This record gives sequence, structure tokens and C-alpha cells, in this order.
Amino acid sequence: MLHIRTFRAPDDKEACSKFITGHKRLLEIYGITQITSNTQEWVDDEDTIVILVEDKETKAVFGGARVQIAKGNYPLPIESAIGKYDPKIYDMIKADQAGGGVYELCGLWNSREVAGMGIGSYILARIAVTIATQLPVKTSWVLCAPVTVKMATRLGYIIEKSLGNDGLFYYPKEDLVATAMRLPDINDLALASENERTRMLSLRGTPHQTYEEVGPKGTYALEYNIGIPNIKL
Repeated sequence: MLHIRTFRAPDDKEACSKFITGHKRLLEIYGITQITSNTQEWVDDEDTIVILVEDKETKAVFGGARVQIAKGNYPLPIESAIGKYDPKIYDMIKADQAGGGVYELCGLWNSREVAGMGIGSYILARIAVTIATQLPVKTSWVLCAPVTVKMATRLGYIIEKSLGNDGLFYYPKEDLVATAMRLPDINDLALASENERTRMLSLRGTPHQTYEEVGPKGTYALEYNIGIPNIKL
């Protein structure tokens, strides 16, 4: 059975290593070698939460994402990615940090084995917003590829048009476009679609559940275990 869980990065370095290997392999398929979220420094960062999709029995990893909280230890990947093009991002992150805490959803990927199941296009990003109420944060950022802008919009993110060219940047390569998006309040899901809001509220209330997910390739059971162990508020 597919299983999705969350943990602080330093609490399971073996799983982090599988995450990094799978993400790097996927990026290389598309010829992407320079991306700010594809580093290893976060493995030792207690303020980085990993979301991992794996086979519950074999522990094979099929995808994941990271929730990186801004605490001043490391710049958020979005700062490193677009700061040289529009330095306003630095002051905006600092303001969000002072205004209740801020994190970035980053490093989202899924393997070809689960392509078409909605893991990367729906579930991982949904969990990143769902678990935010367990963390000392209020606001979230994400830097989206064109195919994931719709995903973020469903969750309530808004394009930050004050940055770049109406929120758009050429990143990570000159022929690729990325969109800076912000979720002002993780506690207010009013801008999320009805389906996403319903699922996030269900998972916030019952973080350990098994649910029959419906993806483009059909229905499958997914076990959620998304209460974050050892979290320090």
C-alpha cells in the first residue's frame, strides 16, 4: 500500500537520501541541473519538514516535497532563485516571518512509477498546506512551474504580481518560466476549491487515515500518517 508520512528532516536521514536521489534523477531526465531546492543542506535542518510517499512494506520512495520554515538559518529556495532578479522577495519574506512565520513548499516531485495517480499534481501540495497548522507559521510561498500554477491556485495560493513580470521569472533555465505564488493565511482556506478545502480539513482533523484517492489512472488506497513527530513550536 502507498503510504504518506511527514517528519523533520534530521529524524530520518536515510529517507532524506532516497528523497534527494529520486528528485535528482527526475530533474536530470528533463535536463535540469541547477535548481535551488535541489541541495542537501536541508537534511540537517530541524525546520525542514519532509513529506514522503513510499511503499509501506518495501520503503521504496515514489515522491515527496519539503516544507522549509524560514528561521534565518538558510534562505528559502525562492529567495535564492529569484532574489538576484527582484530583491523585493527578501523584504517580503522577512515581513511574513515577523507577521506569524513563513514557509516555502519546495522540492516537489514524483517518480514515473506513480505518474498519473495525482501524487505530484494534487496530494503532495495539499499535504504541505494541511500540515502547516502544526507549525509556527502563518504564510506560505511556492515557486511554480507552469503546470503547477493551477495546483497552487486550487489550494488558495495567489500569484504575487508585485514581483518580477507580474509574478513571472525565467527559472531554472532561460527557456522555462516560474511563477511566484503566496498563500497569505494557512488558517483561512476560503480561496481553496471546495474539494481541496474539504480534504484538507478532514486531514487536519484526522491526520492518520486511509482514503480511496481517485487519480487520472484510477482509484487506489493511500494511507496518511501526517502528524509530525518531535515538532517544536
